[in-house]
Formats: sequence, C-alpha cells, structure tokens
Amino acid sequence: MSATEPGLAPVPRVLSIAGTDPTGGAGVQADLKSVAASGGYGMAAVTALVAQNTCGVRSVHRPPPDFLREQLVAVSDDVQIDAVKIGMLFDAEIIAVVRAWLAEHRPPVVVLDPVMVATSGDHLLQPEAEDALRDLLPLVDLITPNVPELAALVSEPAAVTWDGLLDQARRLSRSTGVTVLAKGGHLDGDEIWDALVDASGAVTELSTPRVETRATHGTGCSLSSAVATLRVTHGAWQPAVTEAKRWLTTALRAGEELHVGQGHGPVSHLAETWARAGTRLTPARLAEHWWAQIADVRAEIDALPFVRALADGSLGDDDFSWYLAQDALYLGDYARVLAEASRRAPTVSEQTFWAGCAQQALVTELELHRGWLGGSDEPETLPGPVTTAYVDHLLATTARGGYAEVVAAALPCFWIYADVGARLAEHRTDDHPYAAWLTTYADEDFAEATARAVDLVSTLAAGSTPQVRERMFAAFRASAVLERDFFAAPLQRHDGSGPTVEG
Repeated sequence: MSATEPGLAPVPRVLSIAGTDPTGGAGVQADLKSVAASGGYGMAAVTALVAQNTCGVRSVHRPPPDFLREQLVAVSDDVQIDAVKIGMLFDAEIIAVVRAWLAEHRPPVVVLDPVMVATSGDHLLQPEAEDALRDLLPLVDLITPNVPELAALVSEPAAVTWDGLLDQARRLSRSTGVTVLAKGGHLDGDEIWDALVDASGAVTELSTPRVETRATHGTGCSLSSAVATLRVTHGAWQPAVTEAKRWLTTALRAGEELHVGQGHGPVSHLAETWARAGTRLTPARLAEHWWAQIADVRAEIDALPFVRALADGSLGDDDFSWYLAQDALYLGDYARVLAEASRRAPTVSEQTFWAGCAQQALVTELELHRGWLGGSDEPETLPGPVTTAYVDHLLATTARGGYAEVVAAALPCFWIYADVGARLAEHRTDDHPYAAWLTTYADEDFAEATARAVDLVSTLAAGSTPQVRERMFAAFRASAVLERDFFAAPLQRHDGSGPTVEG
C-alpha cells in the first residue's frame, strides 16, 4: 500500500532551519532524529556551523546569509513543506533572511525554538539580535521558550514561580499573536509543568515526571521538532505537545545508556523506535536494566529489621519459625506456578528446567515442615496477609497472563532470594543460632538455577514485543515488592503495620 492510499496519513515533510552539532545531540542533527522518531521526513537548512560537543561550544562559523537564502529557496522550489522548525539563528542578518522567506512562502506550521543559550551555558544568539527575533514572532505559529528565554523575550528577570511564568507567557502571546509553549523545566518540583498559552489568554497546562539525568543536551531542539511534526499529524497543538512530551520523557530516560560525551549527553531520540524493533536489546542488557529498576526495592530489603536481625543472629526464635512456616505455605503454591510454567514452555529444555524447579520447591517445603518446624507434612500456621497476597498475585498472573508473564512473576523468588542469601551467608559463624539456615542460602545448585532462570526470562523478554516486555516487567516488579513485604512481615505482625502496596 502506498502512502497516498486510503488509511495511511501522509508523512509530514518538516524543514529544520538551525545550526549544527557535530556530536549529534542538538541542532539540525537532533531535529532530523526527532522528526523521524515522530513519523516525519526531515530536511535541513543550516544557519551556522557550530564546533561544539557535550561539554560546550568552542566556536561558531556563520556562512554568508545569501547562502542560507539559497538553501531555503532550493528546498521550497522543489518540495512541499508541511512544517518548519526554527532553531539557532545567531544574528540579525540571518534572522532577516528567514523572516523574508517566511513572509514569501507562509508555511502552514512554523515552530520557533528561541535558541539563546546552550545547555552548557554558551550564548548562541548575539545580544543585538534579540529585537530582530521578537520581530520574527508575528510570522510564527508557536514559540517554545524555556524560563530564561521567555524572560529575555519580555525583557524581564526570569520567573521563579509557575504563576510568574504564566503571566509572562500570556503577555508575550497577547502582544505578538503567537501561541506560547512556556516550558517550566527550570522551576523546582518532581514534575515538569509546561503551558500552552494563546493570544486569547487560554491556558492548557501539561505535566510529565521529572527525569533525573545528565543527558539533557538538545532537549529544546528535540521537543520543538517533534511538536512541529506532530502538529501536522494531529492538526492541533495540545495533542501534538502531549505526545511530544511523552516521547521526550522516554528519550531522556534512555539518554545515559548511549554513553555519548563527558558533559551533558544527548537524549536517546530513537529509544522507542529501537525498542519496537527489538534492536540493541540483549538478554544481558535487559537483565541488568531490570535489576537496576528494582534497586529501590532491594535497598529496602537490606534495611529491613528482620533481615538485619537474621544476619546478626538477634532474631527471635518465634519470628524465625513464623517466617519458615509462611515460606513453606508459599512454596506449595509456588510449585504449582512453576509446574504450569513447565506445561506452557515452548521447548523441552525449558519444560525440564521449570518442572525440576517445581519439584525442588516441594522438596524444600517438606524439609521445612519436617526438619526446621518439627511438624507433619501439613502446616498448622495459617497464611499471613503477605503470603496470601503473594500467592494471589502469582495465581492471577498465571490465570490471566501467558508463559512470558508467568516466568517473569516467578523470577524474583529466585533472584532476590539468591542475592539476599549470598550476603546473609557471609555472616555464618559456628555459634550463630541460624548458621545451618544461612548455609542453605549459599547453596551452589540454587545459585546455578537462579542464573538459568534469569537467562531464560531475559532472553524471552528481549525477543518479545514492547507490549509483552512491559507486562513481563510489571509482573516482575510486583513480585519483587512482595518479596520485600515477605521479609518484612514477621516483625510487622507485632506492630500491626501492613505491607506497602504499589499501584
């Protein structure tokens, strides 16, 4: 099917008018990536050649303004342009060329990112060109200033509150007729608030979680290019900005994985594209990522009074026995989940592995009752709330999910248990009251089974679609949280506090 047939929207043709960045994180290089990631076809006319990297700008070479005019005319004489994104303009002469071209051709969508200062702090617009930039605004549909840029455009100090930012945006929009996307990233808060403000004074506020990262090089370029492209697709500013902000959040989160530069690295413009295609995802990288994603849960486990008391031997016998009884109750149902994983597994090797793990869980359950608890094969202790919640989560995942989700939900019982156990085993001494139990944590066969489980699940996740991977990780993290709560439960039952529930 061609792009002109019914059912396929035409690809937006987007022209970037901006400077360069040889490291690829900002300027026209970032614009072209952003346009492509947003579903458009990118073109570029270069306003300035910038010798910069992630640490800063070294020098700027401005080609003759007539050469910029030739670039713009060459494109517009041949290609129908659906949107224009304007970035670095450097000086008044360059701005005059762009202004004249816009006035003559009147592209349907024009987005201006008023590039004045780079992330590194280097100035990218000559001070005497600020008035020329303001004169350009009546030919622009949307301007995307950050806090200091907005302040410069209204000739005022930078806003320090959200209300102050909105007031400046309203006045700029009213005086120029241009819609303002006021970006509040410089303001404090766990969320980043932006606002679409039009000349009528109407305000649409949008927020995204703040991403703690050093990979922020070119964020303004990238967002404005994505908005320009998506405005053609959606036909309105709000859905275009909403989708662009969501995309940029993902790109920010993945930026440091690129390992580009020693300063403020670039965002990962194509992170979503690579994820959809399944490229760059190896089982080892995915396993490392998942483990890092539950670092908070693992730290909370290490800090639990139960775990610390088990390590130093100060844990009471009653609390230890209650924990073992709950573990035995849990293992009975856990074995059923592993048996179901074996039944659904696509290969004989996987079927054999999960079946062996199910059998071992049952063997361990019997050993707990007969050896440690001194009881019969049937438990006398009732399951606690956390035990019930953990089993319910596993059984619900088994009932509603596929093989991938089931084994992802089962993985933390291997991985976290082995991780905690390896460190607990280091506390063994001859006179430790739970020395024999700590020895079981360091079992080499269990460590080997854990490594195999991690490899099977991560290999499966790396080869799955993004949607399946997302469901797998959700099941994995939920089990990790319940592992934490399981370790906390023996002592929490005394004070009446319950587990923390993640929504």
